[in-house]
Amino acid sequence: MRRQPSGSSITLTGRGGIVVVFGVALVGSVLGSESLLGIGVLPGVSFVIGCALAALTTRTADLLTVAVTPPVIFFLVAIIASIVDALGSGSLIRGVFVGVVTVLASGAPWLFLGTLLVLAITIPRGLLTNLRELRGRLVGRRLFEDDDYDDDPVRWDEPQT
Repeated sequence: MRRQPSGSSITLTGRGGIVVVFGVALVGSVLGSESLLGIGVLPGVSFVIGCALAALTTRTADLLTVAVTPPVIFFLVAIIASIVDALGSGSLIRGVFVGVVTVLASGAPWLFLGTLLVLAITIPRGLLTNLRELRGRLVGRRLFEDDDYDDDPVRWDEPQT
């Protein structure tokens, strides 16, 4: 974390924002599981809070990183929370599978809300500028410079006479 010269606001890098979303969502998911507190909405609420915190505190240059990662973070948290929840059950693999499917099915509205909230916060903060800059850097750059696109991609062996 970095401090601004004014000393009042915290600015995170893109990785720091990802860690905030992941940490807050994971703590909420583990605490909200059936084996601990059993509060069904806690995982979703904690994910949305983590998304909002990351979107508000990430530096402007890294907003694109924070904007695209909430679905991946949600999936990883679902896997980890399901593993933790299934540790005491008879079959770990079955418990994790059922847990992940349940979390993904019941948590879809929270995932959409968190992702939309990140976009709603980051667009006014400069997300579109980041996208324009990325596009500007990628325009004119060839991904496979060794490939020759002018050649015919299908090479037929000509019959020898």
